[in-house]
Amino acid sequence: MTAPATPSAASRIAVVTGASSGIGAATARQLAAAGYRVVLTARRKDRIEALAEEISAAGHSAAAYVLDVTDRAAVDEFATAFRTIGVLVNNAGGALGADPVATSDPEDWRRMYETNVIGTLNLTQALLPALTASGDGTVVVVSSTAGHGTYEGGAGYVAAKHGAHVLAETLRLEIVGTPVRVIEIAPGMVKTDEFALTRFGGDKEKAARVYEGVAEPLTADDVADTITWAVTRPSHVNVDLLVLRPRAQASNTKVHREL
Repeated sequence: MTAPATPSAASRIAVVTGASSGIGAATARQLAAAGYRVVLTARRKDRIEALAEEISAAGHSAAAYVLDVTDRAAVDEFATAFRTIGVLVNNAGGALGADPVATSDPEDWRRMYETNVIGTLNLTQALLPALTASGDGTVVVVSSTAGHGTYEGGAGYVAAKHGAHVLAETLRLEIVGTPVRVIEIAPGMVKTDEFALTRFGGDKEKAARVYEGVAEPLTADDVADTITWAVTRPSHVNVDLLVLRPRAQASNTKVHREL
């Protein structure tokens, strides 16, 4: 088994977007424990500052930076703080609504595309020079199994995550030969405190039904562990695409429920 790589001085900074909760927060904790200085970005100042304090108290290095990934001017300003970075984890995203194509809200589609695709594009473009300058950079795109298969009631989110997948796949082709890897992590059913709740506008009953009868959906830590494993492979090893699901989920539409 290949041992985890220790980040070099030039590549030890890891920027994590959407770090205020869920997969982003868990990834920040695990990358910090793996030896990276993590930079936490999200819109919720109190959340990321508390997480940065938690990570620092555990003996690791973390900083918080309030950032809306869809605000290109703010992203460009953020990027000026770095000459080199080692890792960019494009995690900011999310789903809104579960209506069919015929009746879904175009504004929900627009917001999902802006966050999941344009936000990823903004950060990647702004930080690619610093990733390249490190001599050992890694871009991670946290997509979804929704980016690889459709399901009823999910077209807006599916379209956005297909966009994120294609962005990662195309970038990998375009920058081959540079010292930057492009990794896509595509989780299936993950139970976090906020994902389904946000999708259904705070409706706790609808959110709970997503996971009803599923004994062990994935957790944020499961996904973070996978991201950290992929990032800490030796520099010549590129995990192009890693799909992970709970054992109870065979596809986006085939889930074993113990009801």
